[in-house]
Amino acid sequence: MAGPEDTADLGKPSPPVPAAALTKALEAIGTAAYVVDEEGHIIAVNAHAEQLLLRPAESLLGRDAHDVLHRDAHGHPLPRSRCSMRQAFHAGRTTQADGDWFECGDGSLLPISWLITPYDVGGQEAGTLVLVHAQRPPESGRRSGTETVAAAMPELDRLALLAETTTRLTSTLDAEESLRRLVDLVVPRLADWAVVDLITERDEVWRTAVVHAEGNALVRHEDLQGPMPPVPEDSPMPLSRALRGVASTLAGPQTYQGEPDSGIAVEQRRLFDATGIRSAAIAPIRSTRAVLGALTLGRAKDPTDFTTADLPLIEDIARRAGLALDNARLYQRQRKVAETMQNHLLPQMPRVPGLQMTARYLPAPDASQVGGDWYDAFSLSDGATALAVGDVVGHDLEAAAGMAQLRNMLRAYAWSHQEPPSRIVDRLDEAVMHITDVTMATMILARVEETDDGHWELSWTNAGHPPPLLISHDGLAEYLTDGHGILLGTGVRTPRTVATASLPPGSTLLLYTDGLIEAPGHTLDEGLHRLRRHAAALAHRPLASLTDQVLRRVRHVSNDDDVALLAVRTPSGT
Repeated sequence: MAGPEDTADLGKPSPPVPAAALTKALEAIGTAAYVVDEEGHIIAVNAHAEQLLLRPAESLLGRDAHDVLHRDAHGHPLPRSRCSMRQAFHAGRTTQADGDWFECGDGSLLPISWLITPYDVGGQEAGTLVLVHAQRPPESGRRSGTETVAAAMPELDRLALLAETTTRLTSTLDAEESLRRLVDLVVPRLADWAVVDLITERDEVWRTAVVHAEGNALVRHEDLQGPMPPVPEDSPMPLSRALRGVASTLAGPQTYQGEPDSGIAVEQRRLFDATGIRSAAIAPIRSTRAVLGALTLGRAKDPTDFTTADLPLIEDIARRAGLALDNARLYQRQRKVAETMQNHLLPQMPRVPGLQMTARYLPAPDASQVGGDWYDAFSLSDGATALAVGDVVGHDLEAAAGMAQLRNMLRAYAWSHQEPPSRIVDRLDEAVMHITDVTMATMILARVEETDDGHWELSWTNAGHPPPLLISHDGLAEYLTDGHGILLGTGVRTPRTVATASLPPGSTLLLYTDGLIEAPGHTLDEGLHRLRRHAAALAHRPLASLTDQVLRRVRHVSNDDDVALLAVRTPSGT
């Protein structure tokens, strides 16, 4: 529940009433009573209420009164759009009703009648006093309060709209798409106009969308969009309050005709003048953690004005939008983490006279699946070139961090020890369980060098990794399956072997991770065959084009793993 719109005297506010004084005042009332702030949070409760509700004050203070107390006749949480007390809060007038239900501390349901009225708690905020009486259950359903408002649409239609809102907004993790769907849901069904103001991660306000219905089309007004002035801390104006997360409220052109109290008020006057909106409802867009912005629905051609009865529904829609937007922003932050790690942890290719080299890395489609796939290429102390590709077990930031540890250790061992690849990987395997966070990993370490007669030779060892693929200039492709051994981190010590092969002139060597060849519902052999077939067909392409096309053609669209791909091409024969 949110408090009523602040219509207090704009003169100097009275000082806030201390919590102890509020509680003392409530004790003088001979019935159960509590006070809520503008956001509907309980800030004071008397002993009568504690006894009636079987709840100690400590379990009520600071909590949303609607969430903790209001239930339907079957004990289920009461949707905010059906809460007559909530509508009365928005109206900001003295109202009473009966036939409602509260949940007591022992889980039992208490039939109640209630009365609410604005209550001065001092300071800038407005409070609301709630008086509660226990009553016998009504004999025939619920009886209406003395001042309830007719719903703007049938209840089943409201529930259907909320269900559709939840389904459509939670089925995408793209923030812009979420906003587009939000506008589609409310225009023209609820309003002629929809305006979305968002608070960026730098606490700046941006008018992201101003859209209105023209026939069956939605028209975006970019001239009314853009940066907004900062949110004033104490402005009582509707949009400013919504952007602080205080309350939903109604507004119209007359709301902003007085002397503006902030830059936002100036922008709001411009909005109403430009759009012709004569009745608007403004609700905060909130997540569970923060206020993300505000949703304004406006009616210009529709002859029906918004009323306080519409606010709970619009608030529910805005709340669902806030959760969807928060999820989308979280996804985008995780994606940025993945891209940042890719840029900073994966190396640039060295320049080796005579050799062409290129590499690609594709993060997992799911931003949370950062992955531990990696590649490397670097010069050795004896003039040869080291090539490596690997996969650290796991799909999280720890796997990515482990990948960095493994790659750095490999570089140090390979540079300082002029030994065959098999012995270098043996050293790495001995160390990995003791001085890294890596549990298990696969990898290939290869060494490529030019022989005295001008040919190129490859020597390698394979620790549980998919085999390298060698493609001749004429399109003959074969997997290099020798040199295979156990993966890293098992604790099993078995001798590793090294294999050698000549690299023909103009041939291409592909080192890759399993994300390239794996696909749900398909075997690894099928993936290997697919890679060989496409790589052979692309043998004539420039190396960068071959690499890009291999990724596009071979990686399965349903694969949720990241991919590392390293390609090396020898010079063509004279």
